[in-house]
Amino acid sequence: MENEANKPVRIGIFGGTFDPIHVGHLAAAVNAKAGANLDKVLMVVANIPWQKEGLRTVHPAEERLALVEAAVSGVEGLEACDLEIQRGGKSYTIDTVIDIKKKYPNDELFLIIGADVATELDTWDRVDDLADMVTLVIVNRPGSASPKNLGRMWNFLEVEVPSLDISSTDLRARAIEGRPLDYLIPASAIQYIREHKLYGQDEQ
Repeated sequence: MENEANKPVRIGIFGGTFDPIHVGHLAAAVNAKAGANLDKVLMVVANIPWQKEGLRTVHPAEERLALVEAAVSGVEGLEACDLEIQRGGKSYTIDTVIDIKKKYPNDELFLIIGADVATELDTWDRVDDLADMVTLVIVNRPGSASPKNLGRMWNFLEVEVPSLDISSTDLRARAIEGRPLDYLIPASAIQYIREHKLYGQDEQ
């Protein structure tokens, strides 16, 4: 029992804009947790995502955090994380990982990313430091090819996730047009969207 108590916790880090969060995000997080044998997954809400800067207006971070909190309520092992919001400024993964490592110094960190993102890692800030601090969990759709550019720098494993063709861009458009969001966004998050009249939705 003592050895079990001292065993490092395996913590997944799933970062995103979540504008809004949808069932595809949850499916990826839950499958990554199971496939990589993680103890929990932190759903880290980006404050100001540098990749999207200038492309469009992103909903306020506090609103997106509230949606994530609603979406993961009752989902075992998934937690909303406001670390990047509390830090302020632009959201860079390396800064988030450093902060999480300070909070959990003896635990193992696993960065959950899509196979498409894995091909762009060389554009990230301080990528060498990041590779020393985390193991990658690459979520792949059935039949997708494995990333080819990771080389020897990264420790990584791959997890197959259901192929759910859902995008936050489409969901924002659906909400504005008054089309149903049911079964695309978790019911608890839909309720929050309607109650707070987000994305052009009036309470129904």
